[in-house]
Amino acid sequence: MQVQRIAHKATARPVGRISLRPLCVARPQGRTSAAPKHEVKLMSTAVPLFSLAAAGGLSDAFYSFLSPQAEYFKTLNLPEALIHWGHPGNMAVVLFAMGGYGAGYLGWQIRTSTDGDVVAKAKDMHPKLAAGMFFFFALGAMGGMMSLMMQDRPIFESPHVWTGLAGLGLLGVQSALPLAFASGSGEARTAHAYLGSAILALFLVHAALGLNLGLSI
Repeated sequence: MQVQRIAHKATARPVGRISLRPLCVARPQGRTSAAPKHEVKLMSTAVPLFSLAAAGGLSDAFYSFLSPQAEYFKTLNLPEALIHWGHPGNMAVVLFAMGGYGAGYLGWQIRTSTDGDVVAKAKDMHPKLAAGMFFFFALGAMGGMMSLMMQDRPIFESPHVWTGLAGLGLLGVQSALPLAFASGSGEARTAHAYLGSAILALFLVHAALGLNLGLSI
């Protein structure tokens, strides 16, 4: 509602007449418009990794890096069985020896054993073997991709590759958790133990997918 106020001042005339003279007039103005509302739209830019690879971003980087090495190893005329099964055989040893025994078994010995000598040995060997597993898995991932390229097979069409990359990423997180052990809280150690077990389970699935891939080629 627009409010208009008019103030008047009364002045007396000698002849007895009263004259009213306006002093100020509030002129009507246009209706006040509300300030435009600014809408904030949240748009998801998350693109599945599969789509990113298919678009060429990730796959091009891997192919550009690995193609020269794959072409070189092709010139060595390696046995077909070695090219086909060398990667699975090496990774199986790493998974069960360094992963199953070093990372899994020795890690749980640290948490559950009451024998001081057993715990001391496990504390010495567990981080070394777990680090070795991470290192050889990373090298093995490169070797597995080169193996596929040497057999003229695509890299990113198999879930075996994606479970391997996911496992390596989780191992990176796992390796950072011991930095929180110094706080004295048991939560970091518990997270480390159960995440490590989950990662080993993921690599078992990864191995099964790899065996299926090897048999299908």
